Amino acid sequence: MIKLIKNILFDLDGTLLPMDQDKFAKGYFGRLVKKLAPLGYDPKKTVDGIWAGTAAMVKNDGTVTNEEAFWKKFSEIFGEKSLDDKPVFDEFYRVEFEEVKSDCGFNPSAAKAVKRLKERGFRLILATNPIFPAVATESRIKWAGLDKEDFELNTTYEDSHYCKPNPEYYREITEKLSLDPAECLMVGNDAEEDTAAEKLGIKVFLLTDCLINKKERDISAYPHGGFEELLKYTEELI
Repeated sequence: MIKLIKNILFDLDGTLLPMDQDKFAKGYFGRLVKKLAPLGYDPKKTVDGIWAGTAAMVKNDGTVTNEEAFWKKFSEIFGEKSLDDKPVFDEFYRVEFEEVKSDCGFNPSAAKAVKRLKERGFRLILATNPIFPAVATESRIKWAGLDKEDFELNTTYEDSHYCKPNPEYYREITEKLSLDPAECLMVGNDAEEDTAAEKLGIKVFLLTDCLINKKERDISAYPHGGFEELLKYTEELI
């Protein structure tokens, strides 16, 4: 029996929040290294360390939170002293990170689509790759013209134990909210990370406005398009 879709999982970066990944990374890292330089952090080593910590989160096997996985790797590179500097990182995400908004785009159709889907009775979950702390995730939600209250759950590095494209990331969400994967739709812009949800039986819609398709996969098998096409597609699923 084909089950009706009741739950919609949304990616954030490049989906609800238009983004050129390279421009975002340049603005993000540029501000971060400037913040940390007075503490003696070498800019290049800092960027490499952040990427190494991110890789550790992507490889996380679920035994620790992504936050713990990141700081374990980061402190291995910079020493235990770096753990004492964590409040400076926290301050960066509260203050300077807000400036990165100028390196992102804005699409009013995103917030309109979320509101429309909520009105239709869908349960909405923000399934953004949990490599950022909650404060940075909440900022990016606001940049998209939304509030964290628009979603039943948003995934952050403090409370997640996996990352995309690991299917266990999606399993953790469905188990946490007692969702039937067959009743879920994942909406994202990454042809690898977001389509990994289908391994759990979750349907996938690819938003193509800022499509990432590094392996040049054929996406014709997936429903895809902009927010108008998404709303039309979801009408058929009710």
